[in-house]
Amino acid sequence: MTESQRPMPARPGRGAGAARLAEILRVDHAGELAAVHIYRGQQAVFSAGGKDALGDRFKDLQSQEAEHLKAFDGLLTEHGVRPSLLTPLWRAAAFALGAGTALMGEKAAHACTDAVEQVIEEHYAGQVEELGEREPELAARLAQFRDDELAHQVDAVEQGAREAAAYPILAAVIRAGCRVAIRTAEKI
Repeated sequence: MTESQRPMPARPGRGAGAARLAEILRVDHAGELAAVHIYRGQQAVFSAGGKDALGDRFKDLQSQEAEHLKAFDGLLTEHGVRPSLLTPLWRAAAFALGAGTALMGEKAAHACTDAVEQVIEEHYAGQVEELGEREPELAARLAQFRDDELAHQVDAVEQGAREAAAYPILAAVIRAGCRVAIRTAEKI
């Protein structure tokens, strides 16, 4: 189990559980927001380039992620948690990542999905384990989102993600960026 996969230990003290729940909701909201914008960037490039079938594929993925985002919008409101203060940065960076990988070609766009979803699946799995007993309904919801993300990753691999030029480097850079974004979005 890697460092990012380990569930966060429970913090001692009054309000610690609520503070950790706020971190979880904030980071997951930021992640789903980023996913929407990654796919939006990919869809825009492929559609503008006359590759409507690919544009439609990424638009469908964007719609699925928008459903997750809508759920987290509700959870933030329900629990009185503010979104990440870096939301404008997440939007811009995610769109740039999506558009940039799409400009590199179809396989690079799928490599982006593969790399992002690897990290997100691990991230959700850790949260499901952490929340299992104290927030079982939320843990079940996160497990479903994790399964959806895993399906996106499997599809990306089937579409040739790992055949992208310089895949190991591209995927490693994207995974590292995701891990930094996760740690940042939890706090800011």
